Amino acid sequence: MTEHLIELAYLVATALFILSLHWMSDPKTARRGVFAGIAAMLAAVLATWAKPEVVNHLWVILPIAVAIVPGVWLALVPLTAVPQRTAFSHAFGGLAAGLVGTAEYFFWLNHEPWNLTTFRMVAIVAEIILGYLTFTGSLIAAGKLQEIKWIPQRPWVYKGQQAVNLGALLVAVLLGVLLIAKQGNLGAWSPVVFGAIILLALNFGWMLVMPIGGADMPTVISILNSYAGLSAVAMGFVLDNKLLITAGALDGSSGLILSIIMCKAMNRSFTNVLFGAFGQVQKAAAAGEKRTVKSETPEGAAQIMEQSNLVVVVPGYGMAVAQAQHRIRELYDLLTKRGIAVKFAIHPVAGRMPGHMNVLLAEAEIPYDRLVEMDEINPEMPQCDVCLVVGANDVVNPAGRHDKTSPIYGMPIIAADKAKTCFAIKRTMNPGFAGIENELYYADHTYMIFGDAKAVVGELVKALSGGGMH
Repeated sequence: MTEHLIELAYLVATALFILSLHWMSDPKTARRGVFAGIAAMLAAVLATWAKPEVVNHLWVILPIAVAIVPGVWLALVPLTAVPQRTAFSHAFGGLAAGLVGTAEYFFWLNHEPWNLTTFRMVAIVAEIILGYLTFTGSLIAAGKLQEIKWIPQRPWVYKGQQAVNLGALLVAVLLGVLLIAKQGNLGAWSPVVFGAIILLALNFGWMLVMPIGGADMPTVISILNSYAGLSAVAMGFVLDNKLLITAGALDGSSGLILSIIMCKAMNRSFTNVLFGAFGQVQKAAAAGEKRTVKSETPEGAAQIMEQSNLVVVVPGYGMAVAQAQHRIRELYDLLTKRGIAVKFAIHPVAGRMPGHMNVLLAEAEIPYDRLVEMDEINPEMPQCDVCLVVGANDVVNPAGRHDKTSPIYGMPIIAADKAKTCFAIKRTMNPGFAGIENELYYADHTYMIFGDAKAVVGELVKALSGGGMH
């Protein structure tokens, strides 16, 4: 009877996981999708805990108790830190898969060697390689996103790096094949070879992410999500758990699909993202070619904005860092009360993770129908009176359209340069994550407003609401 109830709970959890992904694809049902995912995970945990072979409940309760505090802490991080929190979560998921595979291997090797069949060894080797490389790779990604000082934000490269990286992975795979061929038993060498695979996988993880610049972190996060899902699939085969296989497959495939979508949005390949060292700072222009930008005050910008019919706001990571989304909402309210149409142009890879800008603007309760995807907003940009770029950089750089020497050439961009007037809020003229200057800033119709995005938008709001403008 208990076995049938457990299988029923697994079936319900599987259905909820699928519905969760479906519902989260639409903002109107996203909240329902989150609750469905929580319910599915709770059902999965309780059903697995109820299995007759689980007899030492203390070893289940203790990890849960220990995990409560960091779990609550992770849940309460600000929305600006969600990308690094997501990478951090992937790290623990990968570590869990790697540790389970390690424990199962050594248990069977020492107690039930007949269980180390060829199929199980394939699953274990895949689990530990994917799990451990996801662990260290995700930690480095989280460090880059958090801008930890000793982890470089730009690509960290050296001559022959790709050969070293791929060589380390190849050696790990070859050692795995050796273990598989011997069904996990190499005599006294078994733990040595197994340990070497773990070390090589751990090493490959951080080496894989270090050469990748901050501009590609959204794609890297989703790729690591896919790796974590695949390691969970392998773990499901090792533990003979059908739900884990299903959940891991859903996780892995959704991460892969998202990675493909983002690569398409940047017009780049997986190979270029993972091995292109995208984001190295380009050499500065020669002294005689140095260009200048025009600047404007928030008050001057406000005067032009209130004469507009259509204002398009392009949010970027600078908005997230400054936590300016609530000031943006105030600006939106003031402009719409004046009868000015306001839209938000969302680039697929703006910010540090997929949907980063959508989440922040939703937090500020900006109507979701005002958020317009890049392909839909670009035809409207020639009719846009004012384009306000808030902390975005590479996603509005016209070089993506015409400069064949640019590393972002071919990347679809938001056509901010087509607007009649463009105001760009930026702290400094430092290059963005792609490591290149933004041509938009030097255009005749573009005016820079230097400063913290939250403070600058606050000044815009003050100017629009402070009188003297009619």
